[in-house]
Formats: sequence, C-alpha cells, structure tokens
Amino acid sequence: MKKIKVIISAGGTGGHIFTALAVANKLKELHQDIEIKFVGAEGKMEMQKVPAAGYPITGLPVMGFPRKPSLKMFTFFKKLLKAMRRAKRIVREFEPDVAAGFGGFASGPVLRAAGKRKVPYVLQEQNSYACITNKLLAKKASKICVAYDNMEKFFPKEKIIFTGNPIRASLLENPDNEKEPCNDFVFDSNKKVVFITGGSLGARSLNEDIYHNLKYFEENNIQLLWQCGSLYFKEFTSRLGFQINDYIHLSKFIDNMNAAYACADVVIARAGAGTISELSAIGKPSILVPSPNVAEDHQTHNARALSDRGAAILLPDKDAKEKLTSELDKILNDTSSQQKMVAEMKQFAKTNADEVIAKEILKLAGVNV
Repeated sequence: MKKIKVIISAGGTGGHIFTALAVANKLKELHQDIEIKFVGAEGKMEMQKVPAAGYPITGLPVMGFPRKPSLKMFTFFKKLLKAMRRAKRIVREFEPDVAAGFGGFASGPVLRAAGKRKVPYVLQEQNSYACITNKLLAKKASKICVAYDNMEKFFPKEKIIFTGNPIRASLLENPDNEKEPCNDFVFDSNKKVVFITGGSLGARSLNEDIYHNLKYFEENNIQLLWQCGSLYFKEFTSRLGFQINDYIHLSKFIDNMNAAYACADVVIARAGAGTISELSAIGKPSILVPSPNVAEDHQTHNARALSDRGAAILLPDKDAKEKLTSELDKILNDTSSQQKMVAEMKQFAKTNADEVIAKEILKLAGVNV
C-alpha cells in the first residue's frame, strides 16, 4: 500500500474544524497508510480540538483582515508575512502529496505555499457565497468541493464537485429523533423543547434575544436548551440567577449534539454552513438568525437558500428580539408546517460528503479508491 501524506488547513469555527476532522477520519478509514498534518491559527479553538481528536497541528500567526482602516492593518500584514514564511517551511519539511483547505485564516498561506511547490490541493467551500480567500485560491486548485448549486459564478465550472458539507458521524446515530435524549438534559419528554445555539463560541445578540423573551418560554411551558457559548456562559449564568430552573438548561458547549438535536422540537441557530448541514441531515424545523458580523454576509445567503424553499425561517438579526416568539408560534403550533419544513430541509442533506471529499483527495495523491 502506497504511503501518502496529507496536509489539512482548517479552523476558526467549529464548522470548519469538525468538517475537516470528519474528512480526516474518513481518509484514515479509506487508506490506512496515511500521515495527516493539520495547520491552524495560533490561539484559535483548532489548537485544542484537533489534538483532542488525535491529530498533530501547527499554528500560524494569522488574523482576519480588518474591516475598517486602522493600525490593525499593519499588524495584519506583519502577521501574514510571518505566516507565509512559516507555511512555506511547513510544506517543504512535511512534503505532502496533497493539501486540502477547509476554511479559516491559515488556509491562504498553507495552500499558497503548497501551490508554489506544485502540490495539488482541494478547496472546500462550505457557504453559498464564496469567501475571498477561496476565490483567490481557486485558480490553482485541482478540485473545489461545494455544498450549494450555482457556484460556477465564483469558481471555474470544470473544477467544481458538488459534495455537500461533511458532518459529525455521531449525528446520524439517531435517525428517528426519539425524545429519550431529553433525559440527558433532565427535561420532561412530554413537553416541547426549543434548542438555541450560537455556535461553539456563542453569539451575543442571539443570547440577548433569548434573555429578552424568557417569559414566553415559561408562560407557554416550553423547555429551553440553551448553548450560550464559552464567551458568554459566566455572564448569563450570573444574569439568570434564580431564573434557572427545570425549564432552562444553560450550557457553554454541548458535546452530545446528537441528543440536543434529537430532543428539540425547534432549533434556533445562526446560519453557518456547518450548522445548516447538520440541521439538513437530521431534518429539524428551524429559525435561522444569520450573524451580521461575517464576511460577505454569507450566513444570510446560506439561510436564504433554505428559506426560499420553505425549509427554514430566515429571521434577520435586527428583527429577532421582537419577532422571535411570533415566528416560534408559527412552527410550534402548526404540525403541517413542521412536516413541510422537515421534508424540504432533508432535500439539502448529503450525508456522505466526508467520503466523497476524501476520495477526491486520495485520487490527487495517486491512490485509487
């Protein structure tokens, strides 16, 4: 069996990291004689999540491009130059057969360095609106894996492969969405549950929206599974105080997302690509509140792709505080609406994305699978 080396760049958010890890695990499953090295951003969550999953990772001193002119511009370019030099050394020393980028600040320097050494690389664009980095890297990419239709407006059509976005395998272990997992959160399985998640780090405005509408949940006997994120857990634990009771389960991060999704009747979430892929795979009625603080407003584009099909409700962040409960009522009190949303949501699901992407990577490394 031919031994191959793969370098993977991913990070910044759970969506990028868990997607990359799903593909890495599938690569090992398909080809046992393989060495995988991750590259991420110093100080970001990938520096903990990736080693915890059993893979080595090296960090680069990278940061996002400042949205407004400021002295941060100088810091950005200083770090970028340093990251490019380090990425060049990493690629030269590791000598990968193929590289793959799954998003995050480190992808640009790593894939650029790989391209200069004639190492073929795969891009994975998770969103319906391509990021600037991927558009720039597309010229030398061998393959570009996408999760939405009509991506030829961003990338060369001949390089595009529709794969969908990989999701954590554990989410597919409860296909019938039984309510028993409510026991994990000490909930009453006979009562309705709304699951709120702003991602692994959390979302300030989404947390404030829920806090503003707490009376609605108590008055309507609705249980609240609230992943507020690591950045906001202490603050909201303090603010809730005595209000935390048997109808609220507040958590900084939920490891057992399978149970969280399974016990929920409705999910309220941001519209990151990873979250949407998970919701599609499990088929859950959802209210998507896109973050207004992301590049190219790509979360709104993601959410609109679903809302236009009736697969989810798109609720702009600026309107969420006042309209959240009325939108919830529309779903919770209308069984036929729930069924329609689930059916349409599942049309977006592609549960073998990890395998399709892994096989493309292996092909570029000269392995027939």
